[in-house]
Amino acid sequence: MNVFTEFRRDVMRAVEALALPGDLPLKAVTVEPPRDAAHGDLATNVAMVIAKPAGMAPRALAEKLKPLLEANPHVTAVEIAGPGFINLRLKPDYWQRQVGTIVNAGKAYGDSALGQGIKVNVEYVSANPTGPMHVGHCRGAVFGDALAALLHKAGFDVTREYYINDAGAQVDVLARSAHLRYREALGESITIPEGLYPGDYLKPLGQHLAQKYDAKYQTAPEADWLVLFRKEAIEAMMDMIRDDLAALNIHHAVFTSEKALHDSGAVQTAFDRLQQRDLIYTGVLEPPKGKLPEDYETRPQALFKASAFGDDTDRPLKKSDGSWTYFGADIAYHDDKYRRGFSQMIDVWGADHGGYVKRMKAAVKALSNGEADLDVKLVQMVNLMDGGEPVKMSKRAGTFVTLRDVVDEVGKDVVRFIMLTRKNDAQLDFDFKKVTEQSKDNPVFYVQYAHARICSVLRNAKTEVPAVDTADAALAKADMTKLSHPAELALVKLLASWPRMVDSAAEAHEPHRVAFFLQDVAAAFHGLWNVGRDDTGMRFLLPEDIDLTRARLAMLRAVAVVIASGLAVMGVTPVEEMR
Repeated sequence: MNVFTEFRRDVMRAVEALALPGDLPLKAVTVEPPRDAAHGDLATNVAMVIAKPAGMAPRALAEKLKPLLEANPHVTAVEIAGPGFINLRLKPDYWQRQVGTIVNAGKAYGDSALGQGIKVNVEYVSANPTGPMHVGHCRGAVFGDALAALLHKAGFDVTREYYINDAGAQVDVLARSAHLRYREALGESITIPEGLYPGDYLKPLGQHLAQKYDAKYQTAPEADWLVLFRKEAIEAMMDMIRDDLAALNIHHAVFTSEKALHDSGAVQTAFDRLQQRDLIYTGVLEPPKGKLPEDYETRPQALFKASAFGDDTDRPLKKSDGSWTYFGADIAYHDDKYRRGFSQMIDVWGADHGGYVKRMKAAVKALSNGEADLDVKLVQMVNLMDGGEPVKMSKRAGTFVTLRDVVDEVGKDVVRFIMLTRKNDAQLDFDFKKVTEQSKDNPVFYVQYAHARICSVLRNAKTEVPAVDTADAALAKADMTKLSHPAELALVKLLASWPRMVDSAAEAHEPHRVAFFLQDVAAAFHGLWNVGRDDTGMRFLLPEDIDLTRARLAMLRAVAVVIASGLAVMGVTPVEEMR
């Protein structure tokens, strides 16, 4: 149950009861926690939002709404602040009852109907299939996967997708690199020339090719083996990429091939659709300032009227020789997603693709007649360090640190959590030493320690207070009115805001908010634990007071439930013991 959604409905009923004139902008009405907790439990902007169209002053309207809101049996006070904000204070027993609700719901607590089953396609990672993924791909992979999980929890029908860029010149380079390793496996001494991929990760592929084809293609002309080796190499690289992603517990439901789009005629079909709507013309673009893009030509090209849909300029889809630009294929891919029923699309790209965003959004708008929405999330680089010193190279990849190097070093849970401790468009420092230290400065440890501490208390309760049944069903029936200390109520209020956090983070497409929220929950719990060190009456296990112990254990179980629910969104496994 979302407390804030529930009270927003009450606010709407109060507005309806006033039978106000005018077209009221009710969608803009919010009910949320006040910025200062001293002002109350809930705050609403309703009077500020609808006063003008209703023909009233905000404070005067707030005064009319006040008695209607005071009639709610859960409300203990309604206060008007500033120019017309309305603050509500709720009775303690309302918050106390949330503990049982949380415990009964388990990890499903926070599940929402916000998405109403709307189909959303989240495309992420989509690294070129030319080698192992690096730590930058790792961040995009975690972000995309957590965003997909967040949207699923918020009630959207989510498809996780990977776009295989297997039609460009880079896969021909891959095939030539594989052929070199194939010759090496046959006993040749090789030198890797500039422009080919030097990493050791291609050695197993070379050995596989040597075993499969023997010396058949060792001295054969490139035309005899390029297509075959390209296919073999892409399959091998995608197997490696899937395996690396699986180490992070990331699994895509759909893999779409760029080459297959070309082969099926989908690129031409998308082009034809735009042409039928008079959105394609032949022309020559003015040279852009700075470095010229790869698809720029001074000769006439087939251009898409991207500027009519919010882009800075029109964009080439075909080169003068008749071949497709990268953008042409990308348009076909997004058209394919739209034709598959996805009016909501989210692409997760590296920050170096920022200049590509406007043209892709313009294309989606044009292809769908404005019915589809594309949100592109740019993921900034990761600064990888060890004790403050930069880490720059991997033996396996040859030039960069791989995703697998990082996961093998610290484990998937640490990697996933840390990758979500900054907003996606902010740079992130990942220090091997800091992310594994056991201190409150390490957010992974701090949150996991809270969950482990709670599990320890629940285990100890079975021997120290055997009269208390620690099963969820029994704890949910505890007398929660025993939770009267301000620190306990503050913690319960924070837990009760988890459903709202799910909705707001899902709407904003910002899964990092979950990591921040869990750190707040952990801090509130650890703070309450410390209160018990100085005040024995605030300890969780009190054999002399069974009812209070039962209520406090229920509260702790609720904390564990919310932490586990949040970690599930992040793809992190909660621990029961710290080792």
